[in-house]
Amino acid sequence: MFWSLFKLSPYILVLYFSHSGGTANLAKEICYGVDSVSGIESKLRTVAPISTETEQTKPSVPEAGAVYCDKQDLSGCAGLALGSATRFGNMASPMKHFLDTTADLWMANALEGKPAAVFTSSNSLHGGQETTLLSMMIPLFHHGMLITGLPYSESALKNTKTGGTPYGVTHLGSLGSELSSDEKTLAKKAGENLARKALALQK
Repeated sequence: MFWSLFKLSPYILVLYFSHSGGTANLAKEICYGVDSVSGIESKLRTVAPISTETEQTKPSVPEAGAVYCDKQDLSGCAGLALGSATRFGNMASPMKHFLDTTADLWMANALEGKPAAVFTSSNSLHGGQETTLLSMMIPLFHHGMLITGLPYSESALKNTKTGGTPYGVTHLGSLGSELSSDEKTLAKKAGENLARKALALQK
């Protein structure tokens, strides 16, 4: 068929849940880093909020921002950057709810051997950022993904006075949703590193 002549570019799925905008801004910078690498592109997606109103359904498409992720987006990715706002040192419930629906992908080994990175934002420097990052790693380990962090060869990681950990990119939300220069640098580098690892694994 005509369309079989075209090979789709591999993509990094940048999937996030954001409450105040900080995690969303990190996701965008990660996308910039991915898109700086030739031969691969980013796909930005979010997850639907969880409503306590059982009689009211949420719209299938958000009013603004990234569109909602489906499992095809996830299964087809060459790599994954997973981000969530911090909730008591854990990922937020909308992200946990989405990951809980991926048992079929786990049984099919759909994500096995693919690289992944995690990122988060909290309102205080000691608001549970690193445990939130670890909480997102656990289901990715179960999926057989290869977790990538931020190496200390990145000078911004040594110098930052805001967000940034070797576990993954972070944002200090007490300063607002706008990212610091170090946070932007680290987020872009995380995206670039993830893209390069994904391409290397496809060879």
